[in-house]
Amino acid sequence: MTQLAIICGYLVLLLGLGGAASRLSRGTSRDYLLASHSIGPVLLLMSLFGTTMTAFALVGSTGKAFQLGIGVYGLMASSSGIVHSLCFFLIGVKLWRLGQQHGYTTQVEYFRDRLGSHSFGYLLFPVLVGLVIPYLLIGVLGSGAVINGVTRGTFETAFADHAHGVPAWLGSLAICLVVLTYVFTGGMRGTAWANTFQTAVFMVLGVVTFVVIAKEIGGGESFLESLQGATANVLKSHPEKLEMHPPAAFYFSFLLIPLSAGMFPHLFQHWLTARSAAAFKLPVIVHPLFILIVWLPCVMVGAWATSAVVGGEPVFPTPPEDVNKVLPILVARVAGPVLSGLLSAGILAAVMSSLDSQFLCLGTMFTNDIVLARHDGTSDQDGKRVVKYARFFIVAIVAVTYLLSLGKPAEIFDLALWCFGGFSGLVPLVLAALYWRRLTLAGAAASVVAMVVTWLALFFVGMGGYPPVPGYKFMGMLPAATIVAVPAIVLVMVSLATKPPPEATVAKFFPKKTTS
Repeated sequence: MTQLAIICGYLVLLLGLGGAASRLSRGTSRDYLLASHSIGPVLLLMSLFGTTMTAFALVGSTGKAFQLGIGVYGLMASSSGIVHSLCFFLIGVKLWRLGQQHGYTTQVEYFRDRLGSHSFGYLLFPVLVGLVIPYLLIGVLGSGAVINGVTRGTFETAFADHAHGVPAWLGSLAICLVVLTYVFTGGMRGTAWANTFQTAVFMVLGVVTFVVIAKEIGGGESFLESLQGATANVLKSHPEKLEMHPPAAFYFSFLLIPLSAGMFPHLFQHWLTARSAAAFKLPVIVHPLFILIVWLPCVMVGAWATSAVVGGEPVFPTPPEDVNKVLPILVARVAGPVLSGLLSAGILAAVMSSLDSQFLCLGTMFTNDIVLARHDGTSDQDGKRVVKYARFFIVAIVAVTYLLSLGKPAEIFDLALWCFGGFSGLVPLVLAALYWRRLTLAGAAASVVAMVVTWLALFFVGMGGYPPVPGYKFMGMLPAATIVAVPAIVLVMVSLATKPPPEATVAKFFPKKTTS
């Protein structure tokens, strides 16, 4: 009950933060959706990092390291630190400048203007929403697994089918409602504040979790001795967890997964909140370091969990059916009730710091790209109407995502590989739009269609449907390699085979530099 009380208290604190942000609202749609472009370097860093660190980074990486070993860090974390910063620099800064010049709020608005086609938005919008929903599903599944894992044994007679802990479906519902509430009231300002607070919480408590688990499992007098002891235990019982030698092609294909950050709709919206281009300097430089601080402890803990012994008994005498619960179960076993509750709140902070941005982003997209797409200036003249439509769609998406989470859950790590692979397949489109004058409407549309067809073919035909396991390989690489390559090739070929874009469009987005 102590853990449950601490988690509940943390959720109430977040609700209060959202309420405080709503009191500072300027009452306009631009303030609700973009915080009036007032976010500085520190808030931008924390909100960008918080929204990219999902249950995939904490819960998913620990579960996958439990299965495969410490090589998971090399597969994802090392590449994420570099590729994410590249996306911020090469894509984020340029889109921020264009957003400032032309008043964009969503990706669809930019692509409609860049390609000179209103109809293109109706093609891109459902694709983006369709990819964000499984991204949301990652967070919803992760939050339910965490709450169930740390509250096991709390109730003597109730919830016997859920190890006498809070059922995952109930925990997920509570998290959805809390995030929905402070996004509903605080908008982007509340989301940025919550992300900053929650990023600080899960980074600090993540380090504390690592130290506590190492001390309990390793048993050394000093922290270094504990690290050595915990690793030695793994070396004795599961030496394969400390060695991982993936083929070069397979390893390379993992570089394409973090490339997805270049087309995340919620990141686009966060980029537009920046006060100036200089605000991007801190996120570009510090983001890789933050990745190291979060990912390394999670991966190490996952490997240690395979041989963890507490009180003379192994924590996992048999591998759990749901590896999403490895981290919360381990935390509950090695920490006292108070510390366990605090550490669990830290894990949930990482999960919720992504959910809130995604909820708000989807509401913004629906309002601007569908409802008000034909009414120029409506978003400025009728702010209350815009906010109302955004909130309506947010509620609908939360409901759909939650209902999907009640089905057969997938491993968070594998579900994320498919979700991020789809976004990566759209990155050639945004890179071409920003850097290639010859991109045509036909090439862009063909690229989006090619990505969707390739993704669906590999997911449903090659993999047999849900839950997704990325067993499909082409030349030893993940599905993401095919999902990126096919749209990129189609985009170039169709653009070169069709009529070049109008000179007016090219001049608008690629102005000639004047020499003095």
